[in-house]
Amino acid sequence: MSDGDEQQSLSQSIKGRLQEGVQNSVFKDKGLLDPDTVIDEDRIVGRDQQLDDIITYLRPALQGNRPPNMLLYGPSGTGKSLIINAVCQQVQELANAQGDRFGVIRVNCQTIKSHDRAVYRLVESAAIGVGVDPGVPESGVSTDQKLNRFYEILSENFDSVIIILDEVDLLVGRQRDPNDEPAYSKLLYQLSRASQLGRIEGDVSVAALTNDPRFMENLDGRAESSFNPQDIVFPDYDANQLQAILGRRRDAYRDNVLEDGIIPLSSAYAAQDHGDARKAIDLFRKAGEIADRQGEDRVREEHVRGAQKEAERDRTLTQMQGLSTQKKLSLYATAIVPVYSQRNLNAVPSTVAYRVYQYITDILDTDEKSRDSYLRYMSEAETYNFVTSDKRGRGYGSGVHKEYTFVDDPEVVAETLQSDIRLEEIENDEDLIRSVVNAQIDDFFDGK
Repeated sequence: MSDGDEQQSLSQSIKGRLQEGVQNSVFKDKGLLDPDTVIDEDRIVGRDQQLDDIITYLRPALQGNRPPNMLLYGPSGTGKSLIINAVCQQVQELANAQGDRFGVIRVNCQTIKSHDRAVYRLVESAAIGVGVDPGVPESGVSTDQKLNRFYEILSENFDSVIIILDEVDLLVGRQRDPNDEPAYSKLLYQLSRASQLGRIEGDVSVAALTNDPRFMENLDGRAESSFNPQDIVFPDYDANQLQAILGRRRDAYRDNVLEDGIIPLSSAYAAQDHGDARKAIDLFRKAGEIADRQGEDRVREEHVRGAQKEAERDRTLTQMQGLSTQKKLSLYATAIVPVYSQRNLNAVPSTVAYRVYQYITDILDTDEKSRDSYLRYMSEAETYNFVTSDKRGRGYGSGVHKEYTFVDDPEVVAETLQSDIRLEEIENDEDLIRSVVNAQIDDFFDGK
């Protein structure tokens, strides 16, 4: 076969496999399981009061009046972005139908590091929305020039506009002094005063979204007075509401591919994690992705459990990236105790874990730290929410020890840590480590 024929054959093989994957997928409309998708009103669950409030506050935009500023606050995944975006889209469609120019400018502040960068992102978002050139470079001009360009785009294209600042509390900026004004305070002051100061022809309203219920306490006095928002509180979802949310997105999947327990199990996992609808939707989607990867034509509970493990592993890996090797070794030694234990062991005695830590440092030929250092490392692990701890007494004259309980599955923690380049060397000694773990457990509980 010539090189050309071989290349053509390979290309056809790749196309065939791609098409087969699409045709055999368990998904029908996967986009419905994107947490940021603007969804229909009939898919909104458990947020009737918040929906009513936002509709009431935005209705003036359809009557030629300025809507009030709003502060939407509550934990992550409780529907803040979902509701404000759904209502704004409907307001925009109704306004356009009656000939009014109503605009929606959305910016997520999570990765924005400065006030200047935030202003440019507003320029960029507004320009993309109306199909014009930003008109200013990202760097090389002053923040005031960028702000003037932003106001210019709004004045030329809208009669009324709402600016949605998601995760606004993360826009802190470069505070060289604890008393410095956070970047979001300055931005909120500028945006909420734009119409009054004649910087823009038309009305400007701001909807600030935050997880922090004490957000207003951190605003500069001028910004607080000028912003003066209507508060809308978003509490956690409960398990029943999460089930209803997923139930109204089950048409993301093909008919008859979901086993009965999929939605309740996904909801139960998310309810344990503070009622976060984003996590419930992510699990629901990832379970289908695992089924697709495995070539399955049904989504089963084991796929949800696999998705939960992947989510825990991702979260754990992100949190562990900044830990030193010694801290990772301490956490790993503690995690493998319940994983390898022949007993039903939920809480890990610090005495057992430290002895396992000593053995692992010997295998790796690395420094062995003192018991006090180990306990200090585990205290730090507690601040990262990897573990919780309790003090336990072993009876008269036997002293007190600490016991650690893992927040996530300790097997996931151990697997994640083992992927660290130093800990990969442990794999060849797994059986020996297992025997050491159980010997130390027996020694501890049998009082030898």
